[in-house]
Amino acid sequence: MTNIRIALIGDFNAVVTAHQAIPLAIELAATANGVDAAVEWIHTSTLANAVPQTVLGGFDAIWCVPASPYASMGGALGAIGYARENGIPFLGTCGGYQHAVLEFARNVLGLADADNAEVNPGAALPLIAPLVCALIDQGGDIEFGDQSRIAQYYGRSSATETYRCSYGFARQYVPLFADSDMVVSAWDGDGDPRAVELRNHPFFIGTAFQPERSALKGDTHPLISAFVTAAAQREK
Repeated sequence: MTNIRIALIGDFNAVVTAHQAIPLAIELAATANGVDAAVEWIHTSTLANAVPQTVLGGFDAIWCVPASPYASMGGALGAIGYARENGIPFLGTCGGYQHAVLEFARNVLGLADADNAEVNPGAALPLIAPLVCALIDQGGDIEFGDQSRIAQYYGRSSATETYRCSYGFARQYVPLFADSDMVVSAWDGDGDPRAVELRNHPFFIGTAFQPERSALKGDTHPLISAFVTAAAQREK
């Protein structure tokens, strides 16, 4: 049996539903794929002043989890950049998705002012901005982009998923990512971005929704299954 280690980047809080669900979601996906997966929570403050390689070098995949703002935004962004630059399978859900967009904007597109309005309400470039309607424990329909990886992993062109967020990737800034490796690969019915992925990466996906919640119903989620599979197939 293949053994993998997955780093969960975030500030663990036992009362957060997503934090309860994620280890279970990974366990379900690992069992379904014949993989032995061990998870380890990495507090963002641990990464604040560290070289990411020294903390994350032994992991096969990285999941940046919900419940932001994080204790250290820099720590979260450093972990995401490490996964992006080193071809390490990465999944970011809710806050992890938001920070994946920020990390790419700042460090690849050179948009130094890109920021999260939840943390910096006066940001010059509020890439992450308040949603028109907060999505707290609400479900919604999502359309996947044609030939996107996320559509491939789901095996269909749309899905219904659950959110818990009040901020998201502001649609007016999507054109800033045109012709880059990061593409929006899912939208809601109003045309707002709900997932991103990297073209030239083994597995790098961020979702505004929380697929991990499927585990609370005992279901194996196709996206998390694909994430675990990518970690198991990573060359070591």
